[in-house]
Amino acid sequence: MSNTETFALPDGGIVELRPVTEEDDQFLLALYASTRAEELAQVEWAEGQKEVFLRWQFDLQRQEYTARFPDAAYHVILVDGSRAGRIWVGSDDEQIRLLDIALLPDFQNRCVGTILLRRLMDQASKAAKALRHMVFMLNSNAHRFYERLGFTIIDDLGAYRHMEWRPENRD
Repeated sequence: MSNTETFALPDGGIVELRPVTEEDDQFLLALYASTRAEELAQVEWAEGQKEVFLRWQFDLQRQEYTARFPDAAYHVILVDGSRAGRIWVGSDDEQIRLLDIALLPDFQNRCVGTILLRRLMDQASKAAKALRHMVFMLNSNAHRFYERLGFTIIDDLGAYRHMEWRPENRD
């Protein structure tokens, strides 16, 4: 994906992707926390402990992505001008890797994710590469979402499934 992109949603909304800046840090941490809320609700936390844990995990995730894909594109997803999510994409000689995509609950089920994934699928087709993503299995909705788009499981790692879409599987 290029630096900044804008496109229309079926409901008439506007989606914009723009590069992440330092000013996005608190938003990105809150977004990350929203993706872990159900999982972390199962643990009883001392005051402030969950926030420290989330920051630590968030920072580790960023470090891992940067180490594995130093040239990855990190974008904030804006819907009608409001920060709605993030999409982080890396690539190498054999794949386009969706490192992470997350939307705040208020922006889900508006076709934002589908449109972004279809754009990545188009890029994968043009580059003749696989599009890959790791899906956390506690999120069964995400797993079904990727299957509907034509992704298949290429590795089952217990809590995570490594999924892939190939241009020859295009619907």
